Amino acid sequence: MFRTRRLRKTENIRRLVRETKLSVDDLIYPLFIEEGENIETEIVSMPGIKRFSLDKISKELDEITALKIPAVLLFGIPTNKDEEGSETWNDEGIIQKTIRFIKKNYPSLYVITDVCFCEYTSHGHCGIIHHNDVDNDATLVNIAKQSISHAKAGADMIAPSGMMDGTVAMIRESLDNTGFVDLPIMGYSVKYSSAFYGPFRDAADSAPTFGDRRTYQMDPANRDEAMREATFDDQEGADILMVKPALSYLDIIRDLKNTFDRPIACYNVSGEYAMVKAAAEKGWIDGEKVMMESLLSMKRAGADIIITYFAKEAAKILQKR
Repeated sequence: MFRTRRLRKTENIRRLVRETKLSVDDLIYPLFIEEGENIETEIVSMPGIKRFSLDKISKELDEITALKIPAVLLFGIPTNKDEEGSETWNDEGIIQKTIRFIKKNYPSLYVITDVCFCEYTSHGHCGIIHHNDVDNDATLVNIAKQSISHAKAGADMIAPSGMMDGTVAMIRESLDNTGFVDLPIMGYSVKYSSAFYGPFRDAADSAPTFGDRRTYQMDPANRDEAMREATFDDQEGADILMVKPALSYLDIIRDLKNTFDRPIACYNVSGEYAMVKAAAEKGWIDGEKVMMESLLSMKRAGADIIITYFAKEAAKILQKR
């Protein structure tokens, strides 16, 4: 009689036959950079995560590099917002300054920039508003301007999150035409209209002032549509395909992994982070173990890359193993 328990008898045999392994190399840490000075403010709905002004970010970057986390994903919170989000392509904007600062002082750190408008528009939507909705094609023009500005500042990768149709094609063409042919794109290829984004909107001051984002983010009920969205990004030239959120969409991560010959990323979003933190604070769960089990589930589902607010905590644990 075969007994599967034979290969679970000791920790060493469990290590030898373990199918999925999580590494610091898998992790990207999101950073929120706010325009201004002397800002280091914890986000109430995301315990342990802060908004920093550029003059206060060095301590955080020192810790990230010491933990050997390979990459950061930058989100900017500007002082000035307008109808178009024109601050996004200001070459002296907060993200552009942050890129240059990191590349000068932390050259080993890989810098990925979020390309979107919700943090920069007065209305909180991800583009130009016409007739009470985001105008897809008008927004694409500004997406190109934002991407080129980030590239000129020294970004290592562009990550467009706004879910406008044709985004990846527009960015790829714009980068290629301005000499940035080697700059990769991580598409937010499958981004659901999710309730799990709530705390992020506190972090980035990006809540829409009217309506919601269901006309451009995906319906959580849809699985086949996810494959169509990912196929478009693949065909348009995305170098990495992403699923967002992660935990409620592990099946979609696996679908993409089985279908596409490209690295697959997932975003372990703010609400997923906040729930673990809140339950752990109440003593209802072992927060550290739930964190690690959750991240492992994303890797097991097929994610090669995990964007997570847990990156620093997870890296500390992984370094001890």
